[in-house]
Amino acid sequence: MKNHKSSYPENFLNEFFIPEYILVSGGNFEVPSVGPTCPTIVFVNSKSGGQLGSELLVTYRSVLNENQVFDLGEEAPDKVLRRLYLNIENLKLNKDALATTIEKQLRIIVAGGDGTAGWLLGVVSDLKLSHPPPIATVPLGTGNNLPFAFGWGKKNPGTDRESVLKFLKQVMEGKEMEIDSWHILMRMKSAPKEGSCDPIAPLELPHSLHAFNRVSDTDELNVSGYDTFRGGFWNYFSMGMDAQVSYAFHCERKLRPEKFKNQLTNQSTYAKIGCTQGWFAASLFHPSSKNIAQLIKVKVMQRHGGWKDLKIHHSIRSILCLNLPSFSGGLNPWGTPNQNKSRDRDLTRPFVDDGLIEIVGFRDAWHGLVLLAPKGHGTRLAQTHRVRFEFHKGAAECTYMRMDGEPWKQPLPVEDDTTVVEISHLGRVKMLATQNCIAKSVKDPSTQHSHEQEDDDDDDRYDSENEDEASTGEEFRKFGAADTFKIPEDVDISRLS
Repeated sequence: MKNHKSSYPENFLNEFFIPEYILVSGGNFEVPSVGPTCPTIVFVNSKSGGQLGSELLVTYRSVLNENQVFDLGEEAPDKVLRRLYLNIENLKLNKDALATTIEKQLRIIVAGGDGTAGWLLGVVSDLKLSHPPPIATVPLGTGNNLPFAFGWGKKNPGTDRESVLKFLKQVMEGKEMEIDSWHILMRMKSAPKEGSCDPIAPLELPHSLHAFNRVSDTDELNVSGYDTFRGGFWNYFSMGMDAQVSYAFHCERKLRPEKFKNQLTNQSTYAKIGCTQGWFAASLFHPSSKNIAQLIKVKVMQRHGGWKDLKIHHSIRSILCLNLPSFSGGLNPWGTPNQNKSRDRDLTRPFVDDGLIEIVGFRDAWHGLVLLAPKGHGTRLAQTHRVRFEFHKGAAECTYMRMDGEPWKQPLPVEDDTTVVEISHLGRVKMLATQNCIAKSVKDPSTQHSHEQEDDDDDDRYDSENEDEASTGEEFRKFGAADTFKIPEDVDISRLS
C-alpha cells in the first residue's frame, strides 16, 4: 500500500487494506493493529472503456494491496472468490478474528460495463455465501444502467488517484440494497430446417445464457430435438426493434473495434444506427409482421395462480421486461403510476426488491423520446413475478433479443413447433448504493406513500386493453431454475464491455 499527499486522512487507505495472508494462503503473516472497516476486493475489466479499464487497474493497484485488485482478463472472479473464501474459512478454524471480521464486512468493486457487473452478480449468487458481499459498480460501459440506478453515475470515471480515492470514500459511505434476480429459460427446436437465419452457436447467445440438458420430467418440450438454454439477468430483457438496433451496433463494434474506444462516440454511433435501421420511421421501414403482437403470445402469472393472456396492441414493436428504473443510459420506461393507476390496475412504482418485473411496450424511437419528459413513460403492460413468451410459426423468420446489454439474433419456428422464453423470479443479491440513488426498496418506509413525480394523466394510450393483468409477489416453484449463471472460461470478456 502506497501513501501520497491528498485531501484524505493519512490512514484513509488502511480502512480498505486487506492483509496478504487473508488474500493468499501462506502469504506474509502480518496482522495490522487495527483491522480495516471497509475491506474491499476490486475487479477491473481492463478491456472496457477503451484505455480506461487498463488505466484504472494500474491506479487501484497503486493505492491498495496488489493482491486485492484483479484483472478480469487474466483471472475469472469465481476462481478468485472461491480461493479467498476457502482461505478465510481455514483461518476461521484457527480462531483468526480478523478473517471473521473481513468476511462480514467485505465489499466488492467491479469496473466494467453492465455485462461485466452482471457477471459478478451471478458469481456471488452462485457461491451462496453466508455473508455475501455487496457490489459497487464503476461505469466503464456505454449504457451503464446498473451503476446509474444505484448512484454511481453513468459517465466513464476519471482514472487518476484522486478519482479513485473519491470512489473508495463513496464505497465506505454506501448503503446495502437487495436487488431481484430473474431466471430466464429458452427452449427451441435444435436448428431451423430452412430460412435465412442460421442456427445459433452457443457463444453467439449472451454469456449469461448457456445450454442446459434437462428441465423437468413433466415438461412437454423436454424431448429430443429441442435445445434448452437458461441463465439470468438483473436489469432487463427486451425483444423487438430496440434489440435489433443494439444487435447492429454490436456487430459493427465487433467488426471495427478500433472505432469504439470512447463512450460519447459509442452513443453517437448507436443513435446513427438507430436511424439507419428505421427505428425513427418504424411504420415505413419495419414490416408489421415483425410487430410484437404478430410474433408472440404473451402470458403472465396471475395473483391467484394460473396463466392469463396479455393483450399487446398491434403497433407495439418492442417489449421490455424491466427490473431497474434505468434503461438505455438512465431512462425510466415505467415511471411512477398515479393513484388511479395504483387503484384500478394494481400498478405500483418500480421497486428493485419487490419480486415483480415491469413489462413495457414501445411503438418506435419517437415513443421512446417521451421518456425524456419529466413524467414520460412507455406503454405499461403488466407487473408480474412470471411471464411467458410463445413464438409460433408466422410471417417472420427471426427476431432480435437483448439481455442486460447483450443482443442476439433469434431464429423463429418455421414448422409447427414453439419457441418459448419464460422469465421467473429467482432470488436476490446485494448491491452497494449511494445514499441518494434512484433505485428504491419496497422495505424503505419513505417510499411507500410518496407520490412525487406521478403521472398527470389517468391512462396510458393502450393500457386500457390490459386492465386485468396480474401482479403478484407470492412464492412459487421456480420453473426450471438452476444454480449457476456461468461464463465460459475461454470467452473473450471484451464482449462484456
